[in-house]
Amino acid sequence: MFSFPIEIQQMEPVESQSRPEIFVAVPSYNHARFVEECLRSIIGQTLQPKKLLIIDDGSRDGSLDVIEKVLKDCPFDSELFARENRGLCATLNDALERSSGEYFAYLGSDDIWLPNFLEEQVELLEHRPNAVLAFSHAYVIDEKNNIFDSTNRWTEFADGDMRPLLMRGVIFSSPGVLYRRSALAKHRWNENSKLEDYEMYLSLTADGEFARNEKILCGWRQHGVNASSNLPQMFPEMIAAQDRIAPELGIDPNELSRSQSQMKFAATENFIRHGFRREAAKLFLENLDGASSISQIMRTAFRLVIPASIFKWNRERKRRNAIEHFGNINEGRPAND
Repeated sequence: MFSFPIEIQQMEPVESQSRPEIFVAVPSYNHARFVEECLRSIIGQTLQPKKLLIIDDGSRDGSLDVIEKVLKDCPFDSELFARENRGLCATLNDALERSSGEYFAYLGSDDIWLPNFLEEQVELLEHRPNAVLAFSHAYVIDEKNNIFDSTNRWTEFADGDMRPLLMRGVIFSSPGVLYRRSALAKHRWNENSKLEDYEMYLSLTADGEFARNEKILCGWRQHGVNASSNLPQMFPEMIAAQDRIAPELGIDPNELSRSQSQMKFAATENFIRHGFRREAAKLFLENLDGASSISQIMRTAFRLVIPASIFKWNRERKRRNAIEHFGNINEGRPAND
């Protein structure tokens, strides 16, 4: 069971002897409504970090006042650094440059960790010396902390070699990631990219394994319809990230072209589900050579003519059912339901 009340949870921390050093960063930007819950989920970890750094990226909604109040209760080393807005990637690079220790994690100022996140992920990496990061599943939560989805329902993420899935556009959620800092320090987040984590993950596949944790260890907040409304903008960014990283991964241009054609055709159904019919039709017609079979072509063509209202109704139905099943993340739910 877990919850995130206003008071810090009185949880028994892991013994400090031979405890690995963990550096946690929180990039904060206009999340005054959520940042206290985020920070208290870090403070309440069963394995506490060595240091917590919050970099506020020019918030104008009172976030700084909330952060300063919460940090008075922080039992370990913490620091708040405020500056003008420079964007998420610049903030992450700044945090990485200021970091130390064996492990690095960042948590968005509107996301939360379950109490055993750091303990679980550190233990996994301690037993996987060839892994550059550990990732877990996440509850997907709304602005009221209702759980309306879970990433373990989406697909079977790979354990070890994630590159093939990443090249197909399959990405795990960033709140569930703990990095081995020595591997991460070889890279920087691309400050010109809108898919900062995806590009970083692709680069890291050249350095080692990705250790998968089957458990749900975090809450990943999605505001309103932002997860789907950005799809037409984000998908080309994914292609651009692959184009940039492919040479350093040794991916042949012809191989990349085939892979992207397959990914584009497969993405057609995702565009259809979220109501982007025109974009879906374009992907369908331009990437028929990326279909795995005639039956896939027929199935996708059939979906293109189904009324958009049917898909909208089905999305809303699934959301209602998920909230009824999972409830609210603050009410105390089985950690891996």
